[in-house]
Amino acid sequence: MKIVLLESLRVSQEKLDALVQPLLKAGHTFEAYERAAAEQQIQHAQDADVIVLANMPLKRDVLSHCKNLKMIDVGFTGIDHVDTDYAREHGITVCNAAGYSTSTVAELAVGNAIALLRRVRENEARCRDGKAADPVLGCELGTKTVGIVGFGAIGSYTAQLFHGFGCKILAYMPRPKQTPDYVESVSLKELMQRSDIISLHCPMNDSTRGLIGKEQLALAKAGAILINVARGGVVDTQALADALNSGRLAGAAIDVFENEPPLASDHPLMHTPNTLLTPHIAFASEESMNRRAEIVFHNLEAWLTGKPENVKV
Repeated sequence: MKIVLLESLRVSQEKLDALVQPLLKAGHTFEAYERAAAEQQIQHAQDADVIVLANMPLKRDVLSHCKNLKMIDVGFTGIDHVDTDYAREHGITVCNAAGYSTSTVAELAVGNAIALLRRVRENEARCRDGKAADPVLGCELGTKTVGIVGFGAIGSYTAQLFHGFGCKILAYMPRPKQTPDYVESVSLKELMQRSDIISLHCPMNDSTRGLIGKEQLALAKAGAILINVARGGVVDTQALADALNSGRLAGAAIDVFENEPPLASDHPLMHTPNTLLTPHIAFASEESMNRRAEIVFHNLEAWLTGKPENVKV
């Protein structure tokens, strides 16, 4: 089998070599690229039996040239950047790296909520301006009601962390599931109305695209904050900007966007008040990158033995 890694998994060369070695010993070949530009993807991948990638787009115009392709091994939780329709049509197995970033994403969601509530950006600016006294007063996290939208592995772990601070936890999940006693399952409408903090953890699909739009934001509790570490398309960006500019929302922390950063200077969220913007980093820590690489190669080895795991297509 020819295995092609189209973008770096962001682990040390020593770690990558150790993971690749068993495959080489078994007679497979392996090629790795730092990050193939769109025009290079076909050149690098056209003879591959297996393509490994993280979150770079892999679309039909590339896949149609990959006549030997049998597996796409995605080092990411979401797979909406891969043309899964094409994979399904052509019998190509698609696996993901489920679970690698659960704690990493959840920790950033909670950390950003604290940063917004305690007005860290404003107070840091005051300190840099030589002002020490008369701080901009923030609020404690433990007094808040947190609404978790999407209660999969990341959403449930995020709820656990918020609960540890003393927060009341609401959850919206399209499919009912068993939850801890401290979680109250509610409709999306009720969650928007009651939550001080709205934290998004749902996948991106046809049912969640634009899930949080003008109508939902109009229901939000005055002074609420929104955290999005899920997918950019889950939120109507202009509606969110309007809610922030009008003061309906007191703040937002956004790590994901419709298109990957860099953001244009006129992006609606670039100048909204009390808004933390990060360039899609929630999944990335030293620990999560190592876990991701291990899961990716475990998925590959499991597939090669005829017992595939983490299969999404």
